[in-house]
Amino acid sequence: MNKVINILKKNWTYPVGALAGGTGGYLYWFYIGCASGTCPITASPTMSVIWGAVMGSLIFSLFKKEKKNE
Repeated sequence: MNKVINILKKNWTYPVGALAGGTGGYLYWFYIGCASGTCPITASPTMSVIWGAVMGSLIFSLFKKEKKNE
C-alpha cells in the first residue's frame, strides 16, 4: 500500500488531469454534443469521457516538475 501512495505522490498530475478531463468531456457531451450521432467522439458520453481523460492527463503532465540530480 505504501508503494501505491508513493507513486501517487510522485505522479499526482496524471490522475488529477484525467479526472478534470473526464469531467470536461462529459460536460462537453452534455451541453454541446452531437445531435446527429455521426461524430465519433462526441456522440456518446463514454467516448467523450475517455477522450477528455486522456487529453486532460496529457495536458496536466506538462506541469509536472522533474527533479534535477546534482
